[in-house]
Amino acid sequence: MSTEPVSAGPPPTEPGEPSSAPTRRTFIATTTAVSGVAVAGGVIGGPFLAGPEKAAAAAPPAGRVALTVNGTRRTVTVDNRTSLLDLLREHFGLTGSKKGCDAGACGACTVLVDGQRHNACLTLAVRLEGAEVTTIEGLADGDELHPLQQAFIDEDAFQCGYCTPGQIMSGVGCIKEGHTGSPEEIREWMSGNICRCGCYVKITRAVEQTARRK
Repeated sequence: MSTEPVSAGPPPTEPGEPSSAPTRRTFIATTTAVSGVAVAGGVIGGPFLAGPEKAAAAAPPAGRVALTVNGTRRTVTVDNRTSLLDLLREHFGLTGSKKGCDAGACGACTVLVDGQRHNACLTLAVRLEGAEVTTIEGLADGDELHPLQQAFIDEDAFQCGYCTPGQIMSGVGCIKEGHTGSPEEIREWMSGNICRCGCYVKITRAVEQTARRK
């Protein structure tokens, strides 16, 4: 008994009769067109069609903060996520505080807040209402350098200089806190300030000599 082979493909069409099965080319073209319409619909139906109320609601929350920076009272409205470091550099133009790791690990952004050392990159600006902030720009008295600034020059306690503002601000805080009893104590309490050039010995000496002059 003979059998006829069974075909898995679509049935043949008569000459001149269009095929009902989609080809690979038409399938890809159709899929691309539908995807484009979906994306365009999402864009057009999103922010472009949103009313002013929705647009305002999408804006990040902002806060108003008044603080004293280097003896000058300042009031500013900023995004609630703004760090003190970005406030100083981007809003006030005080670029002496450096942005190093931006994660509180290098100490290049160290400033004094109400006399205490703070990593400016980890401090939210809106949390400082009424605070008094001192940066490297506020240490000198006119043309007269702060004693620790002068000591850094005298001891040649820097090389590239990138970490120097943070080192000096941390040193000033360390002296105020009374952690200068020995070179070992100074190194311990300034261990959060990294000098990639390796000037630690001279930095410690500058802090130690400034503390003794007090």
